[in-house]
Amino acid sequence: MQTLSLLGPLGPMEMIIILAIVVLIFGANRLPELGRGIGAGIKNFKTSMRDSQDTEKK
Repeated sequence: MQTLSLLGPLGPMEMIIILAIVVLIFGANRLPELGRGIGAGIKNFKTSMRDSQDTEKK
């Protein structure tokens, strides 16, 4: 499982290291809150992009 990013492909080991750093910075108790916030931000971004495309078509 490799994901492309700006810095190159990320393998499973790199993702584990990134997750460990995130847990160290934010703490395990705040991870669900952080995930919900990121999810809500992505949802709002997609909604605004869809709305702007609908506005341009009219």
